[in-house]
Amino acid sequence: MSKKQSNPAQGPAAPGRGGALHVSASKLRWGLLIAALGAILAATVTMAVTGFDTDKVEAHQPGAEPVVRDKEFSSAQQGDCLTWSKPDRSDLVKVNCGDKHLFEVAGVIDLSAYPGREFATGTRHPDSLRMTELRDEHCVTAVQKYLGGRFDPRGKYMVNVMSPSPAGWGNGDRTLRCGVQVGGTASSPATTGSIADPATGQSKVHAVGTCLGINQNLPTDPIDCAQPHSVEIVGTVDLGNHFTGGPPSEADQDKYVEAECNRLSSEYLGSPDAIRNKTLTMFFDVLEPTSWLADSDQLDCWLGKGADREGFAPIVGSARGEILIDGQAPVPPPNSGRSTPAPLPGAAPLPPQPQPR
Repeated sequence: MSKKQSNPAQGPAAPGRGGALHVSASKLRWGLLIAALGAILAATVTMAVTGFDTDKVEAHQPGAEPVVRDKEFSSAQQGDCLTWSKPDRSDLVKVNCGDKHLFEVAGVIDLSAYPGREFATGTRHPDSLRMTELRDEHCVTAVQKYLGGRFDPRGKYMVNVMSPSPAGWGNGDRTLRCGVQVGGTASSPATTGSIADPATGQSKVHAVGTCLGINQNLPTDPIDCAQPHSVEIVGTVDLGNHFTGGPPSEADQDKYVEAECNRLSSEYLGSPDAIRNKTLTMFFDVLEPTSWLADSDQLDCWLGKGADREGFAPIVGSARGEILIDGQAPVPPPNSGRSTPAPLPGAAPLPPQPQPR
């Protein structure tokens, strides 16, 4: 899946890709994926090893030591939504999925049924690498099963795993909660609505006017546009309103999304010349068949500036007003249309001439 770009700043020719911008579309996409994978790993480590200091309940089994479990965590079942506010998650509670929450349970895995003695009584809590493996072994499948195979791996949600608190683990609790949370590079933001409800949607889109931060020339989480950022969201294209049936081809998507993004950007900025005058470029993505089949049919239109090598240059300020790119005010490129001759003395003034775009 490659990032597309439309660059009105190149002159009067129809918007195209590449041109004066030295941005490698394929490398840009891989950079974004690497950043996303890093975020998933970081979130997994936090989820797996941070405990809960909630009330405990004991589960007695004949002939065995009592298993001490975290009350809220151990009672969470498939379809439950969980949230917390403290960094140690000691205030974890179940809430209605229509309310703000941080995690939705897709399945419960009992490691006590795992063959061998890896998770037997008295064993240590698995380290972050092993928890990542357990997530990949069990939770990806659990989420796909929970959603009937309609999970978008490139959407706004990521698969994760939650484990018992250290106290719960030390007292015999071997249950994991597989589920989903909203992906983020710093922390997972809250969401509303169940992922199992088609009306919730899985498309990774943002509100119009949102700016995404920048780290190593790549987009990060939403940030105030007055702060250095990589791109600004100027609109969202719903491909489901245009295409029906199976996944549309990349060429058909390109043609439709590029036209829609240019239209939306002109409406957002108030002028079709604004992108060119601010030396910005329109970027957009393409939907993979896996996303389309999961009913993820929306794409953001991004306004940004390609860096000299790859990725994005830092921008300060909203594109609707004055901006700085790499600390400098943009200089509009000269018009490259045909020159208009000066009128002869006494001749009537020429009518207004169309401006090149």
